[in-house]
Amino acid sequence: MRADRGYRPGDRAYRRIVVGLGLGGLANFALLYYVQPLLPSLAQRYSVPAGTSAQALSVSTMAMAVALLGIGPLSDAVGRVNVLRWSLAASGALGLVSAFVTSWSALLVLRGLMGVALAGLPAVALAYLREEIHPSAHPQANATYIAGTATGGALGRLLPGPLDAWGGWTFATCVVAGVTLAAALAVVLLVPASSGFTPTPPRVRAVLAAMGRTVRDPVVVALCVVGFAGMGAFVGVYNAIAFRLQAPPYAMGHAATLVYLAYPVGIAGPTVARLLAARWGRLPATVLLVGGMAAGTLLVGAGPLPAVMVGLGVLTFAFLGTHSQATGWVVDRARRTGLGTAQASSGYLLAYYTGSAAIGVTATHLWASHGWAAVTVLSLGLAVLAAAATALAARGERTGPRHQDAGDGAPVTDAVVPGP
Repeated sequence: MRADRGYRPGDRAYRRIVVGLGLGGLANFALLYYVQPLLPSLAQRYSVPAGTSAQALSVSTMAMAVALLGIGPLSDAVGRVNVLRWSLAASGALGLVSAFVTSWSALLVLRGLMGVALAGLPAVALAYLREEIHPSAHPQANATYIAGTATGGALGRLLPGPLDAWGGWTFATCVVAGVTLAAALAVVLLVPASSGFTPTPPRVRAVLAAMGRTVRDPVVVALCVVGFAGMGAFVGVYNAIAFRLQAPPYAMGHAATLVYLAYPVGIAGPTVARLLAARWGRLPATVLLVGGMAAGTLLVGAGPLPAVMVGLGVLTFAFLGTHSQATGWVVDRARRTGLGTAQASSGYLLAYYTGSAAIGVTATHLWASHGWAAVTVLSLGLAVLAAAATALAARGERTGPRHQDAGDGAPVTDAVVPGP
């Protein structure tokens, strides 16, 4: 039974919640990103140009970005757990169907619908944890969920290559979709109904008014630019590298998946970023991490395969650290200034996934038309934009109204941190 202020680590329900949501996060982001290392295979299967193939990822991330704006209020009406369950079940079912379509346009439609369905878990999971878990256990429970999403992002890049080599696109897609359906079953069996939340009809006018106040805040807007630029630079490099490793002098074929072993290195990024921010403040920590993204991009372009792997590891580490800083800063700013934290998070995620969708396609087109140098210039330009936006956010904190705990300390621990 739930205690007055929430479940604690020793409670059986606590263990069920963190395991269920951890598995859900893993499956959710594996299904979203598994197409990234398979873009060359998709281009060949559906006879589309390299740049066009990136739409298979971008249409999902863009649909997720838009859906995030509405699913939070929807969960207020129908309940958190219902959204969690249906999100995973619907996205897994759509994934299975997408394994067998032969039309490129049909695949894009299904991937778009999948993005809408996938938005349910990141839109609701951390809110559910805040409502059901005792405040003293929030950081631990949130970290477990976020680790699940990061692991899903890693597996979504590491497993599809071998699966595709063994059984082709259809087999790889069925496996990932099957994992998502199994996670949906785990959520049904493990995650208890909400006891710290009562569904209420959403107040559309109030939600829109809160969003309007949020998007007029200069600090929130600047941090949204950080999310857009950081995610765009990251996904652009990862999209284009899949094609670069298939071309001479690498011509790695399915072995190209091995370079994604660099991805798990980045999972430590948010922890290191939090320590840096606690020691030096948000502005120096975030700018340093953005500089790490630029350094990683340059290493990826250096040429030798070991340098490519090291560069991907540095890029991933620095990006995840930058993202954790920015998303925590957004929520913290909203709380301190009386803005809606849900609206601030939704606005940030809209910019974040828009960067993924827009820059991911742009980078693959640049690779096809101008080679890797163009991808490098794009990524470095976005890193400069992210650093400038971080400085503007810090300036807004100094020149705007002063609030308790304002400044650039460490971020809050319950920010919305989806897996990249």
